[in-house]
Amino acid sequence: MIITHINGGLGNQMFQYAAGRALALRHGADLVLDTRDFDGTTQFGLGLDHFAIAARQGVAAELPPDRKQAPLRYLIWRGLRLKPQWVRENGLGYNAGFADLGDGVYLKGYWQSERYFQDVEATIRRDFTIGTPPDPVNRAILAELAASPAVSLHIRRGDYVIDPRTNATHGTCTMDYYARAVALIAERMTEKPVVYAFSDDPAWVRENLVLPHEMRVMDHNDSDHNYEDLRLMSACRHHIIANSSFSWWGAWLNPSADKIVVSPDRWFANPKMVNEDIWPESWIRLA
Repeated sequence: MIITHINGGLGNQMFQYAAGRALALRHGADLVLDTRDFDGTTQFGLGLDHFAIAARQGVAAELPPDRKQAPLRYLIWRGLRLKPQWVRENGLGYNAGFADLGDGVYLKGYWQSERYFQDVEATIRRDFTIGTPPDPVNRAILAELAASPAVSLHIRRGDYVIDPRTNATHGTCTMDYYARAVALIAERMTEKPVVYAFSDDPAWVRENLVLPHEMRVMDHNDSDHNYEDLRLMSACRHHIIANSSFSWWGAWLNPSADKIVVSPDRWFANPKMVNEDIWPESWIRLA
């Protein structure tokens, strides 16, 4: 049995699931999700239940002691190196020893690289098929996207802006980055792009993002329906992502070999934080 710790926003949850799923497949083992971080009031909700994932939420009897609820038992588990084996992500980039891990481990980390699951890519794509049917509004937009030269553009604000600590860690992408990314993709397209802008602050985007192309701001899905935005993003032809795991997945889930994905060259504002493995080889990094 492989247990993976799930926390953070939907994009983080997807990376944590994908790494755990890949390891479980290698061993023919069950994948169990430790979702206890979502008990009570949390900033983000558990969003994996909208996907066709092959895992179950763990119950107390099979999960290791929780640090907050049972601190003494937790210290004994860690100190005596009891099962399941604790495996913490080492740094932000790909951990080369991950593929050699055995069964019976507890994964704690973010695992933000497709290298963790690239060998089972087809399975991960199937697992991240959204099982919840789109509502009429999103169904209509999906039909619209299929018939247009759509480019998704994601602007992450929220805690990236209002929380000083998060802002110092991640920062935000500049309007200049978005303008140059749109220009780069437009140069490579045979049709004029239609930009579909996604954000956790669509009103700000509408007031501040000015582009020389048709732009439609997607503002109808709230945070409880962020998986709908992810589905719409992945249905676009090309993608301009933020330094956000959410739009990373929106671009990655587009299966087209002809897609163009533009990403900021720096994922973190903090110069001490570096993950050179977060970008798939074909993606364009724009400084």
